[in-house]
Amino acid sequence: MKVSNEIKVALVVILSIVMFLLGFNFLNGTSLLESENTFYTHYENVEGLQVGTNVTVNGLTVGKVKSIEFSDDLTRMIVSFSLRNDILFSSNSKAELYEAGLIGGKSIAIQPTFDKAPKFKDGDTIEGIVKPGLTDVVNQQIAPLQQKLESAISNADSLFIGVNNILDTDGQNNLSQTIEDLSTTIKSIKSAANTLDLLLANQSKNLESTFENIAVVSENMNQLTDSLLQSNLKQTLLSFESTVSSLSILLAEIEKGEGNLGKLFKEEGLYENIENSTNEINALIKDLKEHPKRYVHFSLFGKKEKPYQEIKKEK
Repeated sequence: MKVSNEIKVALVVILSIVMFLLGFNFLNGTSLLESENTFYTHYENVEGLQVGTNVTVNGLTVGKVKSIEFSDDLTRMIVSFSLRNDILFSSNSKAELYEAGLIGGKSIAIQPTFDKAPKFKDGDTIEGIVKPGLTDVVNQQIAPLQQKLESAISNADSLFIGVNNILDTDGQNNLSQTIEDLSTTIKSIKSAANTLDLLLANQSKNLESTFENIAVVSENMNQLTDSLLQSNLKQTLLSFESTVSSLSILLAEIEKGEGNLGKLFKEEGLYENIENSTNEINALIKDLKEHPKRYVHFSLFGKKEKPYQEIKKEK
């Protein structure tokens, strides 16, 4: 039986369409020859997510988004997606919504957990989480900086307003005068510094001589100190201390009236006897000067001595 050219063309077209569908679904992670499981998840906001978006596991496309609808209470978005039935993971796994690129658009990535928990089955709901995108991170970093910048600008405005209020005409004149006085003071300090430099330059030789003399004096003091250390200074101090101690003991005995010196200083009778003896000696010397013949005379004829007559004290 001869096949016509039209039938051949039709078969080639149909085969091409089938091959195209198989290849397209293979590239999208689905297969027409294999059954798939449908799962559900929910998010508060799915901006950028579209039906037909790929669903991946560890970067491998294993499914796609089938539908996006509101929940019954209109507070959440219910997303249904398909996965190949050969992908098995536990119920502790999560469906993460993330930004797929810098120009927008979002995708779903399954964060699988392979533990002893029960496996997900067709029709189960997977917990959905949202990964902050680049825009969100930038906004989180910029928001505090923006607040600080606004606060700084506000403080700067307040500062400038205060400065403008303070620096009126009189304040500006006073500030100008202060700056001028400060400039004059700096010039005076500079002149004094130049004068001091000139003085030091002229007196450098004298200063060097003075420092040399100080060094010599310091060396002499060191030698004197060494000599004192090498001398028997300790023994001399001990001897001096012993002498001072003996003298203290002697003075204490005199104060108490002990010993000859103590009795001499403390006995009033001895003092009176000494005073009386001194007075009598003085009277004898005076009488000897006034009447020497009573004590010294020569007699060739044996003249009798006159008896001694006591001299009465003149009142």
